[in-house]
Amino acid sequence: MTHLRKMMLEELQRRNYAETTIRSYIRIVEDFSQRFHRPPDRLGPQQIREYQAELFKKRKLAPSTVTVYLAALRFFYTKTLKKGWSAAETPYPKRAEHVPSILSQEEVARLIDAAGTPFHRTLLMTLYATGVRRAELTHLKISDVDSQRMVVHIQGGKGRKDRDVMLSPTLLKELREHWLRLRRKPSEWLFPGNRHHTNDKPISTKVVWHACRNAAKRAGIQKQVHPHTLRHCFATHLLEHGADLRNIQMLLGHNDLEQTTIYLHVSERRLNATASPLDSLKLKDRSPQEE
Repeated sequence: MTHLRKMMLEELQRRNYAETTIRSYIRIVEDFSQRFHRPPDRLGPQQIREYQAELFKKRKLAPSTVTVYLAALRFFYTKTLKKGWSAAETPYPKRAEHVPSILSQEEVARLIDAAGTPFHRTLLMTLYATGVRRAELTHLKISDVDSQRMVVHIQGGKGRKDRDVMLSPTLLKELREHWLRLRRKPSEWLFPGNRHHTNDKPISTKVVWHACRNAAKRAGIQKQVHPHTLRHCFATHLLEHGADLRNIQMLLGHNDLEQTTIYLHVSERRLNATASPLDSLKLKDRSPQEE
């Protein structure tokens, strides 16, 4: 497997895949190989189908996760081994369309105010003010905050795409206070790691996750809240305040406008602007049981 691992690694790097994707794809192919106790180049469609079924039935993985597993195997066979791949024999699973959970602006304020530490408060404010993904937040650099143009540069986002988002004056003030609070002034990362935030490496995505979940508990918010929730809130609240859907797409870094249209389904302004057909019915004042 060592030489195959090296081949796959080189192919992924040559195509400029993100480090997280590279690690994930290699781990998945190794897991697939270990499942059947044979090198992956000696396995074929039958084993792939069995593996896919086990991911659903035994491991209880979500369709979106199984899709990633299949994408890794497909890359290995088609790009690394230069073999064919039958989409008909190994179809990607259908994904369930879920409407994201959205907090009101009052709930977002409660969430931020309930942050356990000033550092966590800054993380939550940055998530909501910019709509960045959790991994993008952790890799923000000091140089990415452009106070002259009032933008934040997001470098190496999903799909290796760079983009700019607005820099809120409120967030800029918070980031300056965050800088003053740091014991050791970092040379590169905006949010340096370790307990005292003095590391030369950035914080992990787990720190962002816990900051969000703990604040939700402290705020008494019953909805499911995670870092991506604030990204959904960023987009939905912009839409409710009249922002153009195309502009929101660019701010989020979506490849396709269709990805962004999900926020049309959760916009409170649009829902309230549409009357229920029940309101146009001419009903009696009382039900028959009351007569």
